Amino acid sequence: MSDNIKNFAGLEKQDVLPAGFLERVAERFKVLGEPARLRLVHCLMEGEKSVGTLVEESGLNQANTSRHLQGLVQAGLLGRRKDGNFVYYRILDPSVFELCDLVCRSLQARHREEAGVLRPE
Repeated sequence: MSDNIKNFAGLEKQDVLPAGFLERVAERFKVLGEPARLRLVHCLMEGEKSVGTLVEESGLNQANTSRHLQGLVQAGLLGRRKDGNFVYYRILDPSVFELCDLVCRSLQARHREEAGVLRPE
């Protein structure tokens, strides 16, 4: 274990995790374990966008976009608002960007010498 990782969820190793906590952590990872959802989160890095814009930018069809957005809303990662006939989505939990960045950097470091395909441009 790395010297800079001293605890898990703000708790020391000997501390007892609250009941159901790890299940909630696993659920968060499960929600983010779908590439289409990660694509939508990536599209929302620049700020709030309409469903139509997200469909266009993500390359997903309308039905899949709506289904994945609903899952992200239910998980508490996204917020939504309706303005007339349009529905807009935004990131509610910006820690999702930190998590994605951490995972991407880890993958890049691990595979940098192997294929080079994960290097940022």
